[in-house]
Amino acid sequence: MERYDNVFAELKSRQEGAFVPFVTLGDPGPEQSLKIIDTLIEAGADALELGIPFSDPLADGPTIQNATLRAFASGVTPTQCFEMLAAIRQKHPTIPIGLLMYANLVFNRGIDEFYAECARVGVDSVLVADVPVEESAPFRQAAMRHNVAPIFICPPNADDELLRQIASYGRGYTYLLSRAGVTGAENKAALPLHHLVEKLAEYHAAPPLQGFGISSPDQVSAAIDAKAAGAISGSAIVKIIERNVDKPEQMLAELKAFVSSMKAATRKA
Repeated sequence: MERYDNVFAELKSRQEGAFVPFVTLGDPGPEQSLKIIDTLIEAGADALELGIPFSDPLADGPTIQNATLRAFASGVTPTQCFEMLAAIRQKHPTIPIGLLMYANLVFNRGIDEFYAECARVGVDSVLVADVPVEESAPFRQAAMRHNVAPIFICPPNADDELLRQIASYGRGYTYLLSRAGVTGAENKAALPLHHLVEKLAEYHAAPPLQGFGISSPDQVSAAIDAKAAGAISGSAIVKIIERNVDKPEQMLAELKAFVSSMKAATRKA
């Protein structure tokens, strides 16, 4: 968890926001996936948000579902994902690593064992996409036992009670939804949610990162102007992987250029 605190403090001192890319582990195959992650970090990613392939991804749009299918087709298993996470952590000791995943994957290992494994391989946070705050007690308790930050989604229509709960239970960062629905770059982010950011700050919530539909540097700038601590981009990055599956070097070059441009937008002029 401390890695998030360190990164946010460092960025604040430089008057920058965070840029956090999302990719699915093992997409399009384990070896290229690790090269992709190295490239994201080299291009300026401040933290990583990583998915473990799952057969029924409810909150994912078609782009990320296809990433999951590519990872499955290459034979990637959850056990292999943990091995990849350990390798990423060994190579990149300071970058925060978050998992964005589904409850079944946690249940399959047993809740406590899952978070223990996260801690062993150096994962900093876990967001379980299909577990609402009011059902999160066993997950967040296991997370805290193993010093893994439980991450919660703050939807655009969150009421005061939900904002208080998110602030109380969340650690690391708060996932601020641009809008309701499934993920996807084609769904443009709504206007940044100033009032939610202000309320979360009032209740001392973990720093909010805006996600869902973030696909251009302008949207990153807008999130930071709205006082979000940064932005998360998934589908736009996964689309670069998708259209260059047969051109691995081109893929890495395009990813580097895209992430560099998104990171540049976090720097206040």
